[in-house]
Amino acid sequence: MSDIYIHIGEILARNARMYPDDVALIERIPAEKKRFEVTWKQFDDKANQFSNVLAKKGVKKGDKIVHFMMNSIDWLAAYFGMVRTGAWVVPLNFRFTAEDVKYCCDVAEPTVIVFDEEFAGRIEAIKGQLPTVKSYICVGNPPSFAESFAKLVDAAPATPLNVEINSNDECGLYFTSGTTGQPKPILLTHENMLCACITENAHHRQTKDDCFILIPPLYHTGAKMHWFGSFIVGARGVLLKGVSPEWTLEAISEEGGTHIFLLVPWAQDILLKLDSGEIKLSNYKLDQWRLMHIGAQPVPPALIKHWKSYFPGMDYDTNFGLSESTGPGCVHLGTGNEHKIGAIGIPGFNWEFKVVDENSKIVKKGEPGELCVRGNGVMREYYKNPEATAKALIDGWLYTGDMAKVDEDGFIWLVDRKKDIIITGGENVFPVEIEDFFHTNPNIKDAAAIGLPDERLGEIVAVIIEVIPGKTLTAEEVMKFCEALPKYKRPRKIFFGEVPRNPTGKIEKPKLRKKYSGMEQAFKV
Repeated sequence: MSDIYIHIGEILARNARMYPDDVALIERIPAEKKRFEVTWKQFDDKANQFSNVLAKKGVKKGDKIVHFMMNSIDWLAAYFGMVRTGAWVVPLNFRFTAEDVKYCCDVAEPTVIVFDEEFAGRIEAIKGQLPTVKSYICVGNPPSFAESFAKLVDAAPATPLNVEINSNDECGLYFTSGTTGQPKPILLTHENMLCACITENAHHRQTKDDCFILIPPLYHTGAKMHWFGSFIVGARGVLLKGVSPEWTLEAISEEGGTHIFLLVPWAQDILLKLDSGEIKLSNYKLDQWRLMHIGAQPVPPALIKHWKSYFPGMDYDTNFGLSESTGPGCVHLGTGNEHKIGAIGIPGFNWEFKVVDENSKIVKKGEPGELCVRGNGVMREYYKNPEATAKALIDGWLYTGDMAKVDEDGFIWLVDRKKDIIITGGENVFPVEIEDFFHTNPNIKDAAAIGLPDERLGEIVAVIIEVIPGKTLTAEEVMKFCEALPKYKRPRKIFFGEVPRNPTGKIEKPKLRKKYSGMEQAFKV
């Protein structure tokens, strides 16, 4: 089948036919002062070469391939090479330990593992416990048990494989980030991937002339699916390896970046250095930069107000999504809706939503309930977990596990994760509301609200506060600040410390509960 909209591998082939000599991807490694680029034809050829490598090793449609790499041009070339065999790509979090990788392999039963040389030790530690794996391929200098990705690719033809792939076919097995327990394997199809391409482009209007600066990890649906909006129109993408305000602004300035996806801490770091005068916008070429968008975590309205003071003409969007919805876009704020910052927004292009109570009945506007979404990006299933699938997928609706409410204008406001709600003295407290409140304090860089056990109240609200470097904040000042909160929402314990976030920006609440449960080194309110 030759229809370019059958699967995402064909979009790459089309780009190579239409724009063979145009730059497709740029890889910047600022710490090493290195820069690489490939054209669409070079990108397409390398993907074809790797697909031939895999086919020669016996990989066939429906097989699983573990993909354990850091962001790079090779990451994407390997990904599309895998896709073109009809195999399921299994991208893994680069922070996974050897035990995490083994767990994922036990579930996926891969025949091949492709990994960066820096992860060789983790793979070697579990190699003897992976009976389904027949081949190990290493990007970089391979250990003795693996073959060289570069040598295999260089020796392979760039002839396209003749594998029939339909939009309904499985494409990837994505493991959740694991902030709420054991990562769940999410099975996504080619139709899901195409939905991400179309939705992202509909929201942010990328054209061939745009340039997307990509920083977050590619193994996660968020970053890759945002890039898909540029990919579908043949626009350039810049893989920026490393995060700092200077590196980000240099990439935008030197590569002609037009839009970027940031996490809240990255945007905060840029603003802090602008405020301090450590960086000056006049040193960069930024007039072409038209869009900054954020997702993966609640966005403090004060942060965007601060951002707009430096970039008044720039578009802003908030993105909401889950791996189960093939990443971002099932709900988004929408550019031009700055008056609603704080909300996650309205249904994305070709998506619908509802907010329901525990009996799946739609709640009234303004009342909290569980957010459900429906669209072509909804996953097929939690792989090998029919019980979890049955709870999450009901009549085509994805029950997100996120508590939300809808305002009078139809905008959706995230209240919190269902499992993160704190019940104190019979009252429901939503941590995100507490966190948003603390983000209005000019001395606070980040804050996390958690529930801790309490004999009398069941749970109490505790808050971990990360102070902006160079600023000071005392417990007494925090207490005074909290007087603006209703009494039952005020923290009973205050800790000062770092707020840990995973690579996709989500606060690691289980880690915080484990660390601070039972601790007395707090200021008790």
